[in-house]
Amino acid sequence: MVGAGISGVACARVLAEAGLPVTVVDRGRRIGGRMASRQLMERPVDTGAQYFTVTDDRFARVVADLEAAGITRPWTDTFTVLSSGAAPTPKQGPVRWGAPAGMRSVVEALASGLEVREGAVEAVTADAEGLRVDGTPASAVVLAMPDGQAARLLGEGLSSLAADLTREWEPVLALTAWWPTRVWDLDGAFVNGDATLAWIADDGSRRGDGAPVLVAHSTPAFAAPHVPEPQAALPAMLAALQRMLGISSPPSGTHLQRWSMARPTGSRDEPFLLTPAGLGVCGDGWGPVSKVEGAFLSGTALGGALVTRLEAEAQHRRDARIRDDLLRAQAADQGEEHAFVRQLGFEELLED
Repeated sequence: MVGAGISGVACARVLAEAGLPVTVVDRGRRIGGRMASRQLMERPVDTGAQYFTVTDDRFARVVADLEAAGITRPWTDTFTVLSSGAAPTPKQGPVRWGAPAGMRSVVEALASGLEVREGAVEAVTADAEGLRVDGTPASAVVLAMPDGQAARLLGEGLSSLAADLTREWEPVLALTAWWPTRVWDLDGAFVNGDATLAWIADDGSRRGDGAPVLVAHSTPAFAAPHVPEPQAALPAMLAALQRMLGISSPPSGTHLQRWSMARPTGSRDEPFLLTPAGLGVCGDGWGPVSKVEGAFLSGTALGGALVTRLEAEAQHRRDARIRDDLLRAQAADQGEEHAFVRQLGFEELLED
């Protein structure tokens, strides 16, 4: 399992629960992927995934367990819509969920009991013997990551699969800014018609501790030219944030996070990719909607498909061993019969 975001961890959980050995490898010092949390002001701040919703029963059962453990909490069902030249308006929708210890804690809780290793994978290859990860044999390999990242890992024997991994992804810049006290009144806001910002969240409201911390996400169009040098975008993003919320005082501190592949564009109905060779790809780039829930369901579905395939292959190998044992036993029995016939002096019967 290459990638320890929520889709990779969800896939690994299904395999582990079926009794199959699985190793999760991630290049980050901590797992979580785009459900990342930064430690700022001595508290976690969600700079990646901002919240999640629950519509599927399978995901709902997992979230209920996480809520009972104090890992997740309902945040709000109402956001504000900010549009240039118009008064702020509330917009009600599904309940959005947050995590008191940050979104990363959700992935860490789901990964409990799994073998997770820190490390960078260079290439996944295939030969007559099967799949290999940096030369190490594997019965199956899952790339839980955006298409572009997965395609770059395809080595000898798999490079043609890059043609199936062409979904484009948009960049986003995440600005975190904090003040001595809260001087705004909103949980989260969709920003319409602004060239710089698309989203604003009150992280203290989301986390439940009331901290005076805001997180703002840029528009993809604003982020794209700033990907090489993201810090250069900070003044413009901060100015837009203060203008929209009417904050005149400077912040006590700021932080800027670059997400080169923040979210996929377009659509894709297939929940995952699984090749005959046993290479799988999953994540929020698969399935009809790109969300935290969608990533979880993509990994879960791929895990189920892999369990079915790997168990069938194991049964086939067991059946083959039994067949070979029977053939060897029959050959041994036949050899004993021939030796007995020779002992009696009736070799001509064997010639017939």
